[in-house]
Amino acid sequence: MAIDVESLDPKQLAELIARANQRQQDMQRQRLSEVREKLIGIARKEGFTIEELFGAARRGKRPVKPKYRNPNAPFETWSGRGKQPHWFRAALQAGRKEKELLIG
Repeated sequence: MAIDVESLDPKQLAELIARANQRQQDMQRQRLSEVREKLIGIARKEGFTIEELFGAARRGKRPVKPKYRNPNAPFETWSGRGKQPHWFRAALQAGRKEKELLIG
C-alpha cells in the first residue's frame, strides 16, 4: 500500500506520522513479548527460572515524585534531587521562597 505523502496537508501528514510511530511501538512491544515468552519457555524446559539464569530483575530506579512546580509553566517540575533546574533558580533569584514552589 503506497501512500502519496506529497498530496497530504500538514495535519494529515502529522496524523500519519503519529499513527506510524504508534504502530512501530506496538510492533516492538509485541516482538519483545514474544521473545520474552520464548526465553521463559526455554528456561522452564531446562528446569530453570529467568531469575536463576539472569539474577533478580533489575528494573532500574523508579522515578521520584516531583516536589516543586514552576508556577509560570505548571508542566515543569523538579523532584528536589540533583541539579536545580533553571526555572527554580530563576524563581529563587526573583525573590520566591522554596516553600512557595512546593507542590500541594
